[in-house]
Amino acid sequence: MLRLILLVLITSLSSTAFAHGMSVEDQARILNASFFEYMQLGATHMLSGYDHLLFLLGVVFFLTQFKDILKFITAFTIGHSITLVFATLLEIKANYYLIDAVIALTVCYKAFDNLDGFKRYFQVRSPNLTWMVFAFGLIHGFGLSTRLQQLPLGSDDLVLKILSFNVGVEVGQIIALSVMLLVLSGWRQTQSFSHFSKGANIGLMLLGGLLLLMQLHGYQHSRFPDDFPLNADDHSHIHEDMEVNASPLTNYPRTLNFKADHSQANEEKALDEHSHDGENLHSH
Repeated sequence: MLRLILLVLITSLSSTAFAHGMSVEDQARILNASFFEYMQLGATHMLSGYDHLLFLLGVVFFLTQFKDILKFITAFTIGHSITLVFATLLEIKANYYLIDAVIALTVCYKAFDNLDGFKRYFQVRSPNLTWMVFAFGLIHGFGLSTRLQQLPLGSDDLVLKILSFNVGVEVGQIIALSVMLLVLSGWRQTQSFSHFSKGANIGLMLLGGLLLLMQLHGYQHSRFPDDFPLNADDHSHIHEDMEVNASPLTNYPRTLNFKADHSQANEEKALDEHSHDGENLHSH
């Protein structure tokens, strides 16, 4: 069972390492999206959000009482809903690599708490878990907001679009939690749970650390591209292509526009051209 869980987690980090990104293709396709499509986007984003899922797994790992599960998940939901809605409305932005790095730290924190690390290594009681989950929910919601703001939301029905996305996030969260609780409840009935639950949380903390390094790596290359002169342009393109290929809206149907003329196409091509060295223009 432990090997299965670790395999699923590691697999989720391989090809979807940058799955949170909103590509240029997504931005074009969401222009005329319905509220239901915003809900689909929110649900898909949560279900492909390995960092959010790892944190939720840590939160419910040892919970057996429904009231405890409801209390902590409600605190998390309220927290991420607050920052998702208001940060998007107020257009509060931050580098999403750094926000995701902090989210990775929340995964490490919860795994460390599950291992009773505060008492074992610092001889202190763990901070109040309800308030910590709420605070971490605020951080996760800000991460969701930074991604949502990558889309051209416009000003029409903006609140409804944000709320639709948030409802989708909650639906995705319920689906993910249902699967987690089902697997965990079955695993608790076996002897391997008592034998390997500690190892599972050590693995969870290591995965959180791996996510942290990945996000800091992405931030370093996006923020300081000149510090990596060796094949810097190709390296940047790799990150961009991974986001495009792993994007949740990649399979959305395209809307054909037969009214576009050659001048518009040339204009779009010109806008798409850019330079990494200030001289040589190219497009992706």
